[in-house]
Amino acid sequence: MGYIMDLRKVIGCRPIIMAGAGVIVLDRENRILLQLRTDNNHWGLTGGSLELGETFEEAAARELKEETGLTSGSLTLFNIFSGKEFHYIYPNGDEVYNVVASYICRDYTGDLTVDHDEVKGLQFFSADSLPELINPSDRPILKEFIHSFLGKELQRSL
Repeated sequence: MGYIMDLRKVIGCRPIIMAGAGVIVLDRENRILLQLRTDNNHWGLTGGSLELGETFEEAAARELKEETGLTSGSLTLFNIFSGKEFHYIYPNGDEVYNVVASYICRDYTGDLTVDHDEVKGLQFFSADSLPELINPSDRPILKEFIHSFLGKELQRSL
């Protein structure tokens, strides 16, 4: 997060619009990969903010590799998310309004490897048994994904 960290040195914790990319990784059983975040101790999707000159897809692939050790074979755009639901205040006080390009990845290689700076753990979950503590800005993405792709019978209150 070089660009955002540099920006924070100038503006402090004031609200910013932050462009980012996230990845919904699915295994062969359609389980969703979630990471236990170190900053708020909630489970969430792999992803992060764009660096200068980077495309959404490049950021998604980079974040996937950095946070999980997995290399994407292909990424399919799921949706673009923004708005009040994507307002977030980090535990350190930094305030953002996220704009997230969310991708689906079923084609990946590598072994799961935890990036201990940002991630405490990685685990695949079935859609009907997601953990209770879901990162707030990932909750609406997961809800729409489950509703759209995995069927209403698997949708649970997120």
